[in-house]
Amino acid sequence: MLLLAHIGTILCTIVIMECLSWCIHKYLFHGPLWFLHKTHHQPSHAFLEWNDLFALLFAALSLWLMYIDRTGFGYRFFIGVGISCYGLIYFVIHDWFVHRRFKTFKSNNSYLQAIRKAHKIHHKNLGKEKSKAFGLLFVRKNLLKKV
Repeated sequence: MLLLAHIGTILCTIVIMECLSWCIHKYLFHGPLWFLHKTHHQPSHAFLEWNDLFALLFAALSLWLMYIDRTGFGYRFFIGVGISCYGLIYFVIHDWFVHRRFKTFKSNNSYLQAIRKAHKIHHKNLGKEKSKAFGLLFVRKNLLKKV
């Protein structure tokens, strides 16, 4: 039963991270933190960009949560694991598949193609204002139908 609670905590954390990421992206990245996030919206040939600092901050939070609960393996440890899992999912889907930082991941899966299309809609606007589609994993139903 405890194992199911831990798995549930990890899965809930992943869903909550997607919701938080949407809010953070829309209201902070395209708001007061635009000075860092704008590097993600500008053409670049560099492997890393200032926007990647956000991934390091979330990784640090995840590691801290796992560290402070390392002996008891309580809920904070598994929230940290969930944040790490979301970070891995984000890296594979966003950096590897959508932005093709590595050229090896291709797919004709309609859900993944809808994610790519939503992200292209988001990047269509290069500025801070008037952007759309701020999430990663949750895709509007109309985009799924178009793919």
